[in-house]
Amino acid sequence: RLHSDPGLLACPDFTSERHRPSRAPFLSVTVDDAQAAESLRLVWVSTNEDLRIQWRQQLAEDERLRAEQHHLAEEEAIRLQQARQLEEDTARADERKKNRFKHTNILMRPRPDTNEDEAFVSDFALRKIDKGQFVELYYWTNDGLEETLSSQTTRDDEGLIPSEQDGSTVWISAAASKPSKRVVPDRFLSPADFAQAVPRIVAALEERDWPQQRVLMLSRFWGAIVTHRYWNSNDLVAKRALMIYQEEQRRAWHNAVALGTGAWDLSIISDVILARLFDRV
Repeated sequence: RLHSDPGLLACPDFTSERHRPSRAPFLSVTVDDAQAAESLRLVWVSTNEDLRIQWRQQLAEDERLRAEQHHLAEEEAIRLQQARQLEEDTARADERKKNRFKHTNILMRPRPDTNEDEAFVSDFALRKIDKGQFVELYYWTNDGLEETLSSQTTRDDEGLIPSEQDGSTVWISAAASKPSKRVVPDRFLSPADFAQAVPRIVAALEERDWPQQRVLMLSRFWGAIVTHRYWNSNDLVAKRALMIYQEEQRRAWHNAVALGTGAWDLSIISDVILARLFDRV
């Protein structure tokens, strides 16, 4: 590898006294001192030209390597920036998911006119909805909302317990981990309680970002229940069979979704299953 530009070198004066030893091997009967000096000059010029070519090639190769290293360095910087951005975005998404209430958009408006009991739904029930799991309609009845409202002033907000969520441990309120001790199974709800709960849970499903298709299906399902001939029947067994059907089919549907075994359209009432329940009750 050359360390300096050979083009900057000047050809030595091979006719000088100091180069006499260099001329000596060229001297002969037919070659005098001046001719020997010329031969040395021609050899130097030829060698220098080769060195100049090598120098230019070396400069071009060095420039190519610098450009390649610069390109690789830029690519690595972009990769690291993208990795950091992805890590930050993932961390922000995880934080927003784990602390969704902190990031809920607030409408800049006066407090809406509404009944206070409609504003307090059990943390346990809402967590069930967030996880896409079955939850009793009781939590959206007047009694369920009143129970939750009365517990707001007595529960310990500092009572937190660890819970597994998406492969990581998060801390949730103790209230969100325990069902109500007074919960009423769907099958034992009165028609009035059922009518109170359905529109409220539908609104909750929409607020908790459930897929619109599922919200519509469940709305139609509950609509099919209250418009079924058993709903207004004087036969108490028929009414009980219909409420049991609502509870069992909805629970089975949630289990099928969780297991990935293939859910179905709940809004299509199965008269065959309903008839079996009628006989069973």
